[in-house]
Amino acid sequence: MEKDIIKGIKKNVFVLGLVSFFTDISSEMLYPIIPMFLKTVLGAPMTIVGLIEGIAESTASIMKVISGWMSDKSGKRKPYVIFGYSLSTISKPLLAFAATWHFVLAARFLDRFGKGLRSSARDALIADSTEAKYRGKAFGFHQSLDTMGAVIGPLIALLFLYLLNERFQLIFLIAFIPALISVILLFFFVSEKKGEKKDSLKFKLSDFSREFKIFLLITLVFALGNSSNAFLILRAQNIFEISGIPSIITSTFGSIAVIAIVVLTYVVYNITYSFSAMPAGMLSDKIGRRNVMVGGFLIFSLVYLGFALANEGYQIWILFAVYGFYMAMTEGVSKAFVVDMVPQDKRGTAIGLYYTATGLLALASSIIAGFLWDYIGASAPFLFGSAAALVASVMMMVLLPKHNTVS
Repeated sequence: MEKDIIKGIKKNVFVLGLVSFFTDISSEMLYPIIPMFLKTVLGAPMTIVGLIEGIAESTASIMKVISGWMSDKSGKRKPYVIFGYSLSTISKPLLAFAATWHFVLAARFLDRFGKGLRSSARDALIADSTEAKYRGKAFGFHQSLDTMGAVIGPLIALLFLYLLNERFQLIFLIAFIPALISVILLFFFVSEKKGEKKDSLKFKLSDFSREFKIFLLITLVFALGNSSNAFLILRAQNIFEISGIPSIITSTFGSIAVIAIVVLTYVVYNITYSFSAMPAGMLSDKIGRRNVMVGGFLIFSLVYLGFALANEGYQIWILFAVYGFYMAMTEGVSKAFVVDMVPQDKRGTAIGLYYTATGLLALASSIIAGFLWDYIGASAPFLFGSAAALVASVMMMVLLPKHNTVS
């Protein structure tokens, strides 16, 4: 096995972290402004926002299990990773031509198709390149760099929105540049050993352990209330419009003051997430993945309850900051947990199944959230999400073992 760049972090993991860093700069330049672009420029209702995000995330989820199984069967990871990142890169400039919400749907579909194609194979490649005792640390390191890109991306978008007088389409074109850098890094600096082709490998859920199946069930319960972050962004916009915006923001950003303050609160979330991801992964190596994830679910439940009840702008800053801890305690840790529960030759398939369980309900959860918002009120989606997360945390404590089953 190759030497460590950092203790427990091999070259492949380090470079894949940089790839995700640049990709997230690109993606997060767009993600916090697309909901506002849909709502304020294209005039799309909240139900359409939910439909677009639901279709996009469900597409990614379905592709993740297919590509994960194919990478296990072929014995290759890198081709799926390269092709997936390339598709997402191409999708960025397509948004510049959006005249109706249908164009946004098409671009988001292509972007998420690419994400679905790459994610399981990439995470399996991280696991293949890492010793079991450093697995949480490696996934946390990757997630930390990924999320640092999500800190920088919105700030770049905000700068260009200010300089370009809210010309969203130009931001979409500029986002192509860091995405292209990520593909170049991946192509030249990530390597993999030739794996064994497994023509006899079948896709059967019965091949996996009882604990893994229970974990998937809990994931489905949680996912039912875990709608797109677009709803958090629009809820923040809603509260700032009602409660008012600090004068320093309005004097600095003028006509884009509302967009600016929402993007800045989203940046705070990503800062917390980025700096907490690696420590959370290392903590899971010591005290167990389940324990860390239960804590993450409980934080999610409290934060969503907070978004339901919030009525002042300062509360949004606090809630987004705390929300970053939920992501840090679940995103990378959950993938390490999945790898712990399955044999090495089925890692790609298992990670894909986990992603699918997480996202297959994304279409339903986002449509439900849009419906609840439009027909009951802005607080309703968050009360629903808070309850689902609380149920999932109780199920995880009761139904899953206390210790890791590291393989």
